Amino acid sequence: MSSDRNDPTGVNHYVAPVATTTLVVDAVKVDEKPSNLWSDAWHDLRRRPTFWISLLVVAVVLLMAIWPTLFTQVPPNNDCQLANSNGGPTDGHPLGFTFLGCDVWSRMVWGARTSLTVGLLATLIGTVIGLIMGAIAGFYGGWLDSVLSRVGDIFFSIPYILAAVVVMSVFSTNRNVFTLAFAIGGFAWASTARVVRAEVLRVRQSDFVTASRALGQSRFMTLVTHVVPNAIAPLLVITTISLAASIVAEATLSFLSVGLGSDVMSWGNDISQAQQSLRVAPMALIYPSIILTVTVLAFILLGELIRDALDPRARARR
Repeated sequence: MSSDRNDPTGVNHYVAPVATTTLVVDAVKVDEKPSNLWSDAWHDLRRRPTFWISLLVVAVVLLMAIWPTLFTQVPPNNDCQLANSNGGPTDGHPLGFTFLGCDVWSRMVWGARTSLTVGLLATLIGTVIGLIMGAIAGFYGGWLDSVLSRVGDIFFSIPYILAAVVVMSVFSTNRNVFTLAFAIGGFAWASTARVVRAEVLRVRQSDFVTASRALGQSRFMTLVTHVVPNAIAPLLVITTISLAASIVAEATLSFLSVGLGSDVMSWGNDISQAQQSLRVAPMALIYPSIILTVTVLAFILLGELIRDALDPRARARR
């Protein structure tokens, strides 16, 4: 307490003791790498065991498709003997035999190549068409958006499985991997286009798009170099899930005998051929069904995990 003698009122003035404290100002650590959407997503994914499990399943199936002799040395078709028809597991044949005496495990391994090839090609076709249609409709807007959106609605209203049945029936003499992939992917792009359009509508309002136009860059180059790369995250998610749907579509069409020919090894064909012996040898049908289910589930789970990792609000809720 101190008194100011020069104050004519004679009022005492109280002065608080001065604390010798050090002010700390938030400093930016220049040695740390700046975070972004992809690095944050990877940091979240690598801490989740389900991500590694699904990634392991996908890697094993892809390795089966690329290098089947790594998993089996038994020829899938050349070693078929009717004496082994619907036989159980034996030495060198861990899953038994089919109705025609073929090794079940060998056909499952070699069938992965056909199923994944059709799935990848169909997904690629649907993704490319959906990306082009959705990006153009969302960025340019106006009458072009209306026309492309109505075209997308027409394709969206057609079940692509039914459309693929019609296409494969018409081209019954040319049933191959490419025809089946075009039959599936050519009618499954509408959902991808909707997602891309919605994301492009959001991105095109960003400041960097306005700056690009102000610097004199054409609208098309702005779309290609700035808008599409920043709208690719949801496309990655829907592509992963679409791949699982395409594998299921191939198996469905082959099971209905409108997919690939019966002489082509695929999981759908194996399931279709094994149904005639379901009562006496159910495992010949169950084993291909299991690997099909596990593969599709792994791709779907991988897509769901990527979607959650790319969504900051979903990460914050965990």
